[in-house]
Amino acid sequence: MALEPLSQKDIEDRLRELPGWAVEDDRLARTFRAPSHFAAAALVVGIAAVQDELDHHSDLTLGYNTVHLSVNTHAAGDALTDRDFALAERVHALAPVHGAS
Repeated sequence: MALEPLSQKDIEDRLRELPGWAVEDDRLARTFRAPSHFAAAALVVGIAAVQDELDHHSDLTLGYNTVHLSVNTHAAGDALTDRDFALAERVHALAPVHGAS
């Protein structure tokens, strides 16, 4: 997967395909709300498995019933790349499995 930084237009186009996601402080980010703390913790475990599979890791924050994820690509000078959006797409698909939205 390419490590080239995405253009602003590419980022905007890709964000349209990921409702709820935004760019915050040069990082792709989203907060998910789960029905319980246990469901939120299970989502974190699921995200960790996806990150290991993709060999691309985000910052995760677990709250009582929330999970906040933010990511950029360090190897591309902390820019947003295809790798960040690939991770976001996988997490976006995974969240409903844990009841998160």
